[in-house]
Amino acid sequence: MHSFGYRANALLTFAVTILAFICAIASFSDNFSNQTPSAQIQILNINWFQKQPHGNDEVSLTLNITADLQSLFTWNTKQVFAFVAAEYETSKNALNQVSLWDAIIPEKEHAKFWIQISNKYRFIDQGHNLRGKNFNLTLHWHVMPKTGKMFADKIVMSGYRLPNAYR
Repeated sequence: MHSFGYRANALLTFAVTILAFICAIASFSDNFSNQTPSAQIQILNINWFQKQPHGNDEVSLTLNITADLQSLFTWNTKQVFAFVAAEYETSKNALNQVSLWDAIIPEKEHAKFWIQISNKYRFIDQGHNLRGKNFNLTLHWHVMPKTGKMFADKIVMSGYRLPNAYR
């Protein structure tokens, strides 16, 4: 006859194995969800565009962000982290990314939103590379599941241009 400790260990091992199997199935089931997020970003105003005293360019923008990320939420989604980045090229770097706004979306009901804001974080380039620069605004998101691996994707919106002169 086995001792109480041996039986408890066998039961706990079996329970953990079943739990791990259920978590794997839950994570795998996210691959079959139909995700169709949409977003639109407009620049309403360039509040200022200036050269800082030590030579770096700085821009302040007023943005209108409209997004519907509700399709990213499944029964396995804990939260979604979303952020808007300005992306542009310079002679030194093929890709520069500057985060302008971010948010943590905890529930599906908050995943459809419209906000009008000035950039939450400073849009600064190390140097004076922003005058007349074409750039993209990109909405990135990271889906953080309750179990399984994190999923990330983005929507790129192009066709934005900064002024040729400081304001």
